[in-house]
Amino acid sequence: MNLRKYLKVYTKFLHTSIASELEYKTNILIDLITAILSLIGSIFLLSIFFQNNGTIGGWDFEQALIIQAIYTILNGITNTWFNPNLTEIVKHIREGTLDFVLLKPIDSQFFISLKKITPSGFLEIILGFCLLFYCIKINHININTSFLILFLITIICSICILYSLWFFISTTTIWFVKTWNATEVLRSFLYIGRFPLNSFSFSLRIFFSVFIPIAFITTIPSEVFLGLSQSWKIMLEVVVAIIFIFTSRKFWLFALKYYSSASS
Repeated sequence: MNLRKYLKVYTKFLHTSIASELEYKTNILIDLITAILSLIGSIFLLSIFFQNNGTIGGWDFEQALIIQAIYTILNGITNTWFNPNLTEIVKHIREGTLDFVLLKPIDSQFFISLKKITPSGFLEIILGFCLLFYCIKINHININTSFLILFLITIICSICILYSLWFFISTTTIWFVKTWNATEVLRSFLYIGRFPLNSFSFSLRIFFSVFIPIAFITTIPSEVFLGLSQSWKIMLEVVVAIIFIFTSRKFWLFALKYYSSASS
């Protein structure tokens, strides 16, 4: 793979998307207000659970805010890259434009995953980091190199797992054109990532660790922040992320064998 070529192509994608977004500057302000109100609503909802109990699953409110911050960052990444691109797969298959994607001298999964970018999602990512910096202050967290490396590893793994989940569902469009309901179900499950995993029953913790790995997406990076995560958990998240990325790639190539070209 020619890395320089792909970086150049992605730069074009980014430039085109930002230029398109700036055509409607008022939308940027509206998106910012919406993101702020959404974050305030999420924090308020989280605070309700702590009104009668000082801790939930061993987490106090200040610690749980870290999970909310990481969730906000990952949701911003979803709205910036995953949602605008992977939901377009249905359109490509319905209209036969997937043919043009497959004919391009570039990897089809790269193109279909990163072609479109919604810059307004960056606002949510920025808000998430602002909340994260606030959490560092109120939880008296000491920042060091090893801490940053571990956090970077776990957050990259979370992004890979999140991307793979979205891509798995979107790829099934080749067989089942209407996958919107499945996407909404996944989004509903991801909302659970705003809460500590230990706040759920044992059976739900197993479900959200094995079948839909919410635990690996938000809780483990949060535990790294608090110095609570064990080495085996971090290694397990790395292994799960590699498996998910590898499997999503193989599943895409497998699905393309069953794609009926519009020109065929």
